[in-house]
Amino acid sequence: MTPPRPPRRLVVDLASPLAAWRIPPASTQAIRAALGSGWEVVVVQAPATSDGDGGSGTPEAVAAARGAEIYVGYGVPRGVVAAGAGTLKWAHSGTAGVGASLPHLASSGIVLTNSAAVHAEPIADWTIAAIAYFARGLDRMREFQAAEQWARQAFADLEVRVRELGELRLGVLGLGGIGAAIARRGVALGMSVAGLRRRPARGGPPGVRWVGGLGDLPRLAAESDCLVIAAPHTAETRGAVTRGVLEQLPQGAIVVNVSRGTLLDETAVLDLLDASRLLGAALDVFATEPLPAGHPFWRHPRVLLSPHVAAVTARFWERETGLIVENIRRYLAGSPLANTVDLEAGY
Repeated sequence: MTPPRPPRRLVVDLASPLAAWRIPPASTQAIRAALGSGWEVVVVQAPATSDGDGGSGTPEAVAAARGAEIYVGYGVPRGVVAAGAGTLKWAHSGTAGVGASLPHLASSGIVLTNSAAVHAEPIADWTIAAIAYFARGLDRMREFQAAEQWARQAFADLEVRVRELGELRLGVLGLGGIGAAIARRGVALGMSVAGLRRRPARGGPPGVRWVGGLGDLPRLAAESDCLVIAAPHTAETRGAVTRGVLEQLPQGAIVVNVSRGTLLDETAVLDLLDASRLLGAALDVFATEPLPAGHPFWRHPRVLLSPHVAAVTARFWERETGLIVENIRRYLAGSPLANTVDLEAGY
């Protein structure tokens, strides 16, 4: 008698200590339902690091990955890849960035998908709100309020420059899922929008004036009242927004970073803010996280500081579960997966 075939296994390693990123029971149930019979879903209860590009992998996750076919977590830990050697075919990350996972996935044969599109809408909302914070003078209003100063004259006499969103030129470095969502909002608000991407021939959302490659970054800066950094961290983009690029920005420009702190020269940003060359900087990501105590960004009046939470809303699991379930259906049907990461390009 032929022994029964063991069930195929999917590992869920999404027990983040943070409520926004901790998988709810309903999402686990949806995953089980999408797989159907013949599958075992192992839910790792050990806390999973959801910050940045994901954690290093707990012993519980590594043990569960032995013999697994699919792994769903925050990043893909080295130990999980090693434990799943020979059986692991697809790994999905709940993060948008996957840079920390790439070295041990290269040549593994594992297909990697990420959650960049899932994070696009909330991060785009945050970006537009951050631009408005400086362009509409809300930062100055907050200062005057803290000083209990009725500063009507400062605004009415145009001592404080206040700009309409529709008159701004928006430059987006990285027209992927997140950058495209930002560009669409800019176009809808009447902004003049341009952007850069690795394959410029793919273009951008309708209404974007022009799309170039990374070599066009100085031109993009020179034509941007607001420069938004939304590109992934790769060997090519690391340190791309240099002091020289920032100095190309028009007087009174706004810099927004929702990508990774490694793309931006933070010291140059501080220098240009202190010299009143930049109007403001809205930063959700930093070269060192958490931002060290005593860092000048903490108390700088022209910095809007966000602790890497631009993507946080109550709707994350609605979109994340939809993406995972759709990709399970595609996987079972042998169809290409959504959000597949180019391991060589890094996103």
